[in-house]
Amino acid sequence: MASVQDPGPRGKRRKVIVTCAVTGSVHTPSMTPHLPITPDEIAQESIAAAEAGASVIHLHARDPQDGRPTPDPAVFMQFLPRIKQNCDAVINITTGGSLGMSIEDRLAAPLLAKPELCSLNMGSMNFGIFHAGAKISDWKHDWEKPYIEKTRDVIVSNTFNQIETFIERLGKGCGTRFECECYDVGHLYTLAHFLDRKLLEPPLFVQTIFGVLGGIGAHPSHLSHMRETADRLFGSDYHWSILAAGKHQMALVTMGATMGGNVRVGLEDSIYLGPGELAKSNADQVSKISRILAELSLDVASPAEARAMLKLKGGDMVAF
Repeated sequence: MASVQDPGPRGKRRKVIVTCAVTGSVHTPSMTPHLPITPDEIAQESIAAAEAGASVIHLHARDPQDGRPTPDPAVFMQFLPRIKQNCDAVINITTGGSLGMSIEDRLAAPLLAKPELCSLNMGSMNFGIFHAGAKISDWKHDWEKPYIEKTRDVIVSNTFNQIETFIERLGKGCGTRFECECYDVGHLYTLAHFLDRKLLEPPLFVQTIFGVLGGIGAHPSHLSHMRETADRLFGSDYHWSILAAGKHQMALVTMGATMGGNVRVGLEDSIYLGPGELAKSNADQVSKISRILAELSLDVASPAEARAMLKLKGGDMVAF
């Protein structure tokens, strides 16, 4: 069965959804001076990424004082309306949050904002970022080193019950659809379980994630295996996207794009633009992947085209 992302009629250029994950909860201020921290910085980076071609902006919030991840809806509301007022990109809010956040913490901002799209991890897992601080000796804030070190012994939790809670309260309750984040093959089968139960409706937006310590590795054969597995499980009921962590980002998302996928970049996933070169902005990464897509005779989807592809409710139906 053909998948949704097939090239289409001969001579018609395929549209690629470019997601930009602007700040995340993985990297810390000591890792790069270019990480957006304050609501002003997050808003500015998001708008610039949209102007560079991002169809979807994926967002976390940070404490404006020291950059630690925060679930505080009041912080989200300092940048969400500004982004919406200044660009037409689809706004995608995390439900993953960060280490130590409860499910109520993780639901607080999405339930208030009622966005078109939220991320949704398809399983509990080890999520190791402790190695990211190996070369840092001078930490800007006291929280940073303990935060990444505790990933040696903390599970990122998304049980079947938690996933169902997110689907019920956000999907059915708010009309929000999901960027279904799959860090390993088993997560695709978990997603198929919720599709089979009709708790999720097609088209799925399946974000396959490579190179996170604890998930599937960033190898071309794994990319092919995840694609083939998703094709077998979801047939024509999904749009495929690729995210690769750190140094693997551009190479693997480019490979995925040639195989029919959409792509995700941004400082949440990698703080680099090229080998040893820190990205100075999210827009730099969006511009780079947009140029690569153009060279591959692929077109970046506009926000309106992304909304149509993913069957989103529309930017006028959110609560910010």
